Amino acid sequence: MEWQPDEQSLQQVLQLLKDSQSPDTATQRAVQEKLEQFNQFPDFNNYLIFVLTSLKSEDEPTRSLSGLILKNNVKAHYQNFPSNVADFIKRECLNNIGDPSPLIRATIGILITTIASKGELQTWPELLPQLCNLLNSEDYNTCEGSFGALQKICEDSSELLDSDALNRPLNIMIPKFLQFFKHCSPKIRSHAIACVNQFIIGRAQALMDNIDTFIESLFALAGDEDSEVRKNVCRALVMLLEVRIDRLIPHMHSIIQYMLQRTQDPDENVALEACEFWLTLAEQPICKEALSGHLVQLIPILVNGMKYSEIDIILLKGDVEEDETIPDSEQDIKPRFHKSRTVTLQHEGGDGEEGEDIDEDEDDDDDTLSDWNLRKCSAAALDVLANVFREELLPHLLPLLKGLLFHPDWVIKESGILVLGAIAEGCMQGMVPYLPELIPHLIQCLCDKKALVRSIACWTLSRYAHWVVSQPPDAHLKPLMTELLKRILDGNKRVQEAACSAFATLEEEACTELVPYLSFILDTLVFAFGKYQHKNLLILYDAIGTLADSVGHHLNQPEYIQKLMPPLIAKWNELKDEDKDLFPLLECLSSVATALQSGFLPYCEPVYQRCVTLVQKTLAQAMMYSQQPDQYEAPDKDFMIVALDLLSGLAEGLGGHVDTLVARSNIMTLLFQCMQDTMPEVRQSSFALLGDLTKACFPHVKPCIAEFMPILGTNLNPEFISVCNNATWAIGEICMQMGVEMQPYIAMVLTQLVEIINRPNTPKTLLENTAITIGRLGYVCPQEVAPMLPQFIRPWCTSLRNIRDNEEKDSAFRGICIMIGVNPGGVVQDFIFFCDAVASWVNPKDDLRDMFYKILHGFKEQVGEENWQQFSEQFPPLLKERLAACYGV
Repeated sequence: MEWQPDEQSLQQVLQLLKDSQSPDTATQRAVQEKLEQFNQFPDFNNYLIFVLTSLKSEDEPTRSLSGLILKNNVKAHYQNFPSNVADFIKRECLNNIGDPSPLIRATIGILITTIASKGELQTWPELLPQLCNLLNSEDYNTCEGSFGALQKICEDSSELLDSDALNRPLNIMIPKFLQFFKHCSPKIRSHAIACVNQFIIGRAQALMDNIDTFIESLFALAGDEDSEVRKNVCRALVMLLEVRIDRLIPHMHSIIQYMLQRTQDPDENVALEACEFWLTLAEQPICKEALSGHLVQLIPILVNGMKYSEIDIILLKGDVEEDETIPDSEQDIKPRFHKSRTVTLQHEGGDGEEGEDIDEDEDDDDDTLSDWNLRKCSAAALDVLANVFREELLPHLLPLLKGLLFHPDWVIKESGILVLGAIAEGCMQGMVPYLPELIPHLIQCLCDKKALVRSIACWTLSRYAHWVVSQPPDAHLKPLMTELLKRILDGNKRVQEAACSAFATLEEEACTELVPYLSFILDTLVFAFGKYQHKNLLILYDAIGTLADSVGHHLNQPEYIQKLMPPLIAKWNELKDEDKDLFPLLECLSSVATALQSGFLPYCEPVYQRCVTLVQKTLAQAMMYSQQPDQYEAPDKDFMIVALDLLSGLAEGLGGHVDTLVARSNIMTLLFQCMQDTMPEVRQSSFALLGDLTKACFPHVKPCIAEFMPILGTNLNPEFISVCNNATWAIGEICMQMGVEMQPYIAMVLTQLVEIINRPNTPKTLLENTAITIGRLGYVCPQEVAPMLPQFIRPWCTSLRNIRDNEEKDSAFRGICIMIGVNPGGVVQDFIFFCDAVASWVNPKDDLRDMFYKILHGFKEQVGEENWQQFSEQFPPLLKERLAACYGV
C-alpha cells in the first residue's frame, strides 16, 4: 500500500513552509522549534518529498523550500531514516526528475546528490543506470533533469565514481556523456561537458581511454553560440593543458587561436575561463616555444582585459572620492594569519633568503572585489608571461604603454599603470632605461583626482621600489617618500590602504636610507593613527613594525620614542584580551621592542605581564576543552603564539634587562607546557623563545635543562621544518651557555642532527642552523662529537660557506677546528670542502685565523709538498688565490 499524506498534517507542514519564508526573527525562531518537533515523526520527511514532487497546486518556491529542508534532514540524520521512508524518497526523486519546472528539477537533483554522498551510491545501485537511461528520454525536461542530477553527483563524488567500489560505472558513463556533446539543446550540451570535466584533473581511466574522442568533440563545439557551452569548453582545455598537454600539442596553434578569440568573448565569464589558459600555459615548459609567434596578438588582448569594467567601478564606489569618516563593516576585514617566528641566519650579499617568502598575490589593489575577475586574471597572466619572456615582451608592450599612461580617460590610464606594475618583476632589466622618466610620471599620478588611479600608482611604485632605492636618494626616493606619506593621509580608504602597503615595501628596500627622514615619517604614521578606520589600522601596525625592522637601533632616540610609543600603548590598553586586533599590534610591538632595545624599558613591564597572561589563559582553556569538550570551546591558540613571539622580541631587544621580569613570573613552567603542545606553530614559537631567553637570562633557564632537553630531542623531526629549525637553534644557544655540562645531553640530539644535515631536499635555513649547532656541540664537547666528523663534514662545509661572518659562524668553526684536532683522520677524504669553507671567511678573528692556519699547514706537511701540489691543482682559481693570500698555502 503506497504511503498517503494525512490532510490535517499536510496543512501543518504547508503552514510551516509559509512561515519559514517570513523575514521576522520571532517567526523564524518558532519555525526552528516546530521543525525540531516535526522531526520526531519519521514520516515528516515523506510529507516534505510529497510537497516537493506531487503537490503541483502549491507555488514553486514553497515546493523547492520543502525539498531543501528535506536535504538538510538527509545531511543531518539520514542514517536514522526508516528504510521505507528512505525508499519512498528515492523512488519519488527518480520518478519526478523530469518535473516541468527548472527550479523543482534542480532541487530534486540536489536532493539526489545529497543522498548519494551519504554513502548511498553503493546501496542505491539502480541510481546511476536509471539516470543514464533517462538521458535517452524524448522528453526534454526528463533529459535535462537527469543530466542536472548527474552533473551534481559527478561534482560531489568524482573519486568514488572512478574506483572499484562501484564496479567502474565511468566506463559506461563517459562514452554516454560524449554522445550528448552533439545534442540540439545548449543546456544539455553544457551539462554533458561539465560532467566529463569533473574527471580531467583526477585522470580517470575511462576518460583517458576516450581522450582523443573528448578532444575532438570539444573542437567541434568551438564555435558554439551558447556562452555556457563555450565556458565549459574553455575550462576543459585549461585543465587538459595541465593533465594531458601531450594530446594538445599537435593542435596547439589552433587552440591558441581559439583562446585568443575567447579571451575577448562578450560574456565576461567565458573570457575569464579563457584567460586562465594563459596562466596555465605559462607554467608549462613549452610555453615559450608555443607562444612566441602569438605575443603580438595576445599582449594587446591581455592589456585590454586589465581595465576596470563598469560593474567593477560601481562595486568599488569608484566615484566616491572621500570615505575616510565612514566606519568599516566587519565583513570587509579579512582574517589575518600570524606568521610564527623562524630563526634564520644572515647571508652574504643581502639580508635573509631571497625568494623564500612569496609575495601577496599579483594585484593587491582590488582584493575586496568579487574575488577573481578578468582584470585580475589578465594582470596575473601578464605577470607570469613577463617572467617567462623577460625583455622579449617589451617590443609588444611599450608602444601600447605610451598611449595608455597619458590617456585622458582615467579608466584607461589606470589600466596602463597596472600593466606597468604587472611586468615589473619579469621585465625589470629592460625597463631600467625608461624608469628615470616613468617614475616621476607615476609619482605625479599619486596626486590624480581619481582615487582608483592614486591607489594603483601606490602599488605600481612599490613594485619598482628596489630600483628607486638604488638611485641617489634625492633623485626619486625623496620625492616618492614625500608623496607616499601624503597618500597615507589620503581622504580615501582604499588609497590609505594601498599607500600603507606600498610604504611598507619601500621601507624593506630602503632600510637605513630612511634614517634622515624618521621624524617626518613618524609624524605621518602617528597622525594616521587618529584618522584611520578599523581595517586600515591593522595595515598601519604592519607599516610601523616594518619601519622598526628596517631602521633598527636608529629608532632608539628619545624624540622618536616620545612620538611613537604613546599612541601604541594607548591602543594596547584599549584592546581586550580576546580581541584579535591584538595580533597585528603584538607583532608590531615585537619589532619595535627589538629595535628600541633599552629604549623599550619603560614600557616593558605591562607588555610582558599581559603576554604571560595570554599564554596562561590559552593553556588553561585548552586544558578545560581537552577534559570536557562538550562544555568548553577550543581556544584560539594564535593568541598564545603571538604572545610567545612578542616575549621573544622583548628578550631579544632587552637582553639582560628581562631578568627581573622572568624572575617574577612563571614563564618557564608555561614554556614547558607550550613546548609539548600538539600544534606545531605553538612549539615553533616556544623554541624561539627558549633560545632568546637562553641568550638573555640563562640562570633562569638552567634549572629546567634536564627536563627541556629530551623535548628538544624529540622535536628534531624535519617533517615539521620550522619546529625542527627553531629547536635546533635553541640547542645550539643552550650548549654555548652550558659548556662542558652539555656532555650528558649530546647523545639525545647528535644522531638526529647528523641525519638532518645529510637529508636531500632540506631547506637551506634548516641546514645552516643544523650545521651551526653541530659545530657548537663540538666546541663544548669535542670528544663526544669528533668521532662522527666523516659523517657530516662535507654537508657541514657546503651549508656554511655562504653565511656572513658572525658570532654563530665563529663558534661553529671553532668547534670544527677543535674536532679536527681530536680526529684529524675524519676530514682527510673531504679536505677540499674544508678549504673552501675556510676561504668563505672575510675577516676571522686573529685566534680563529691561527686555528685555520695550523690545520692547513699541518695537512700540507702531513701529505708532503708534491701531494699538496697535486691536491691543490683541483682548487678553483679563486679558492687557490684566497688560500695563498690569507694563509700562505
